[in-house]
Amino acid sequence: MKTLYFECNMGAAGDMLLGALYELCDRKEDFLRDMNAAFAPYGVKLTAEPSVKCGIRGTHMHILIHGREENTRWPEGHEHGSAEPADAHADGNAHVHTHGEAHTHKHATYRSVLETIGELALPDAVKKNARAIYEQIGNAEAKVHGQTLEQIHFHEVGTIDALVDVAGCAYLLYLIAPDEIISSPVHVGSGFVQCAHGVLPVPAPATAELLKGIPFYTGSVAGELCTPTGAAILKHFVSHFGPIPPLAASSIGYGMGTRDFSIANCVRAFFGEKTDLPSDANREGETDEDGFPFDDCVLSISCGLDDMTGEAIGLATEILLDAGALDVYTIPLQMKKNRPGVLLTCLCKPEDRDKFTALFFLHTTTRGVRYQLFERAKLESTVETRHTSYGDIRVKRSSGYGIEKEKAEFEDLKSIVMKHHYSISLDDIRGSAARPASFPKQREP
Repeated sequence: MKTLYFECNMGAAGDMLLGALYELCDRKEDFLRDMNAAFAPYGVKLTAEPSVKCGIRGTHMHILIHGREENTRWPEGHEHGSAEPADAHADGNAHVHTHGEAHTHKHATYRSVLETIGELALPDAVKKNARAIYEQIGNAEAKVHGQTLEQIHFHEVGTIDALVDVAGCAYLLYLIAPDEIISSPVHVGSGFVQCAHGVLPVPAPATAELLKGIPFYTGSVAGELCTPTGAAILKHFVSHFGPIPPLAASSIGYGMGTRDFSIANCVRAFFGEKTDLPSDANREGETDEDGFPFDDCVLSISCGLDDMTGEAIGLATEILLDAGALDVYTIPLQMKKNRPGVLLTCLCKPEDRDKFTALFFLHTTTRGVRYQLFERAKLESTVETRHTSYGDIRVKRSSGYGIEKEKAEFEDLKSIVMKHHYSISLDDIRGSAARPASFPKQREP
């Protein structure tokens, strides 16, 4: 199966996805020729330029409109999407507002964007995907602003260079023709971003709406790393999000952003064939196409505490566990003003972020929490009850990655020890529940 995997450790923007896909395409000249011909009526010139970030060489897709860069790209180097209620422009046409010489905001209606896509000299499948992506953006903008799809006006995502990003990604995927597209969870950045309507938190509201159902996380990088265009492209094309599957990559593409960070500012794309799992890992319920079906992502929420008693922290731990946390633990640490404290950490499902954040603020003294999203490899686990001379003992069996292991439930072992007035050991009871013959021998190297 030809698989494409996007690594979005520094977010996703239209130009970055475009650059990564361009590097994977073996028909680069045809792509540039067709794109420039399709957008010639709009004065577009699309070129692929070498770019280096943190010593890594990749491609930045450069777009000129009538020989100049469109000014709707903000200084951060990514487009920022927002929509404006249609009643601000009663005639329903596209508008241009100039605010001095430094900034030009172009507004386009949803219908005018679809008309422009329909006129492009590109394959019908490409235009169909481009329209679907803009429908997703439009629905997100309409939801955020309380308008209908036909009422909204696009600002930055309605500009020609944003449309080039969308159509270009759709065309490159048409040429590359992967059987499956997967992506990592998306790093969205942190802080605030300047948009057409003012200063908004990261991720911007429309981007957050588009990211529904997609695992994403914030981090220490200040700024907007995932844009509405990037989020919509991923949402439309990606079948699922998670760790990279076993993949024999034939090509790797680096799509570069414009800003410089201490981390290479790029989207990395891997393209190749999925590899087979080890034969003893192909257990019931698992297939080569599934990869490792029990792997997933977990969200870590943590805060430092130096003004709570041990009793109160213990209660907070119980509350988090009772609310469905996957795990809760504390680590001693030295805090400011030489105060001993603890780091309280809760592991939960990414979709439960808001619920557990609220519990942190309600039941601890913290004024802020930190998030980290971790990819997690898991063995498949089942519990069976075994009948022994000492009584029934529950045993957890786990398998995957070519590994099998089992462990008797400690509470059952403890109960039997106490029942026999401590006259037998844990090892004796544990041995009675073991099934050594049930485990296959490891293959010789």
